[in-house]
Amino acid sequence: MKILAFAASNSSTSINQRLARHVARRIPGVEVETLDLNDYEMPIFSEQRERRSGQPAEARDFYRKLGEADALVISFAEHNGTYTAAWKNLLDWTSRIDRRFFQQKPALYLGTSPGGGGAQSVLSQATASAPHFGAEVVASVSVPRFQDSYDGARDFVADPAIDRELAQAAALLAERMGLREIRRLAS
Repeated sequence: MKILAFAASNSSTSINQRLARHVARRIPGVEVETLDLNDYEMPIFSEQRERRSGQPAEARDFYRKLGEADALVISFAEHNGTYTAAWKNLLDWTSRIDRRFFQQKPALYLGTSPGGGGAQSVLSQATASAPHFGAEVVASVSVPRFQDSYDGARDFVADPAIDRELAQAAALLAERMGLREIRRLAS
């Protein structure tokens, strides 16, 4: 079984990338592939550009990667209360290949930020729009004050309440994937 984990951000130091990878790796018995949105950089979407040039190879490659996965762990960065420009552009291009580009995959949606909001606005938007794009969100978790909650040196969530919530969300995804050993994830 394969989980595709990525941040909906193109930051080279993305805390959302670290969170997505951390949570995906907590699920035993799966292969985790981590994507970097910088590998899918394309011109800004427009219908005119699409008519003139067709679909960029990067959008087709991203769509193919989604299709190869059994489940998704996506952590959404928030810019001005909404999606990052990099994610919105990739979403726009990929949804022209197939509006339901997540291909009915079970997904765990996350969001984090340095501040107390924990990317809740964008996480709410992403969760609400997920069915439109063919994702089955089994859980969503907001992690406020990432630097206070996560110890990167030890790959450890220091806040017990947040750690428990992430473990429960990972267990729900594992259960939806049909994995048997889920009880120990949530404990």
